[in-house]
Amino acid sequence: MKLDRRQFVGAGLAAPAILGLGLKPARAATTLKLSHQFPGGTIEQGDFRDRMCRKFAEGVKAKTGGAIEVQVYPGSSLMKTNAQFGAMRKGALDMSLYPAPYAGGEVPEMNIGLMPALVTSYEHAIAWKSGEVGKKLTEILQAKGIVLVSWVWQAGGVACKARPLVTPDDAKGLKVRGGSREMDLMMKQAGAATLSIPSNESYAAMQTGACDAVITSSTSLISFRLEELAKHLTSGRERSYWFMLEPIMMSKSIFDGLPKDQQDAIMATGAELEPFGQQGAKEDDTNVEQIFQKAGAKVENMDEATLGKWRDIAKATAWTDYAAKNENCAELLKLAEKVA
Repeated sequence: MKLDRRQFVGAGLAAPAILGLGLKPARAATTLKLSHQFPGGTIEQGDFRDRMCRKFAEGVKAKTGGAIEVQVYPGSSLMKTNAQFGAMRKGALDMSLYPAPYAGGEVPEMNIGLMPALVTSYEHAIAWKSGEVGKKLTEILQAKGIVLVSWVWQAGGVACKARPLVTPDDAKGLKVRGGSREMDLMMKQAGAATLSIPSNESYAAMQTGACDAVITSSTSLISFRLEELAKHLTSGRERSYWFMLEPIMMSKSIFDGLPKDQQDAIMATGAELEPFGQQGAKEDDTNVEQIFQKAGAKVENMDEATLGKWRDIAKATAWTDYAAKNENCAELLKLAEKVA
């Protein structure tokens, strides 16, 4: 059917009227990029940290009715591990599941997230979020351009090539990857040499002889296949001086640019996934023992007396050094010690 001139003009005049009824074109979905250093998998299988990120993406999409899409980039495929925290602060990266102490070079207060022998159990660690120490750390990070979205803690163990590392006396002469400045201070006092690398570089370091022992989370010991190289494992299942905060973080500038309902959806999804993260960490404390035993490694657990020896060294070195950094660090340490 052909439109004559009068019909064509009439249709044009009707268009503003239709717009005046409040009908608006659909807004395109906001895409957030979530990066992490760990091996990728699926929402059902693989490293629980990658699965947690994928569940987060699914949950946020559902809560926002598709208004937010979260794309997950595992294995530092989007950007290098150590660059992710600074990129979030500048708004160049939206989100990351990021080990707290990796950020210590920019924000020294973050090293409280891997302070040797300060956290004694998962229950103790989880209590930080609602305690004064959690509120203070949240305030500090927001002032630095970071929003804490989902709190997750992991216990860690030690994979060793030639001989076990259980007691402080065992550390003498070993080259050890500890995971934070504070862990390194404790290990140096015990007689070890240390190196600072992300956990995803641990396999190569052990393979080439750059380090003899790697201290990291149970999940990373599994995901980075260290049982292929190690003959000994000190498990963190019963006791550990190594508990690390490994949260999902978000750039505050990106977060602040979202509508309130979308901000709420992000924070609610992060909180809902915390039990999943903690359960995954606990399961891997058991799984790592089975995997290393199957590979022929000898597995040992730490007793309370040995943990006490490590704590004494940590207090005299790492805790003292951290508290002297600045007033915030000193206050965070005091608040952390108050957590029951």
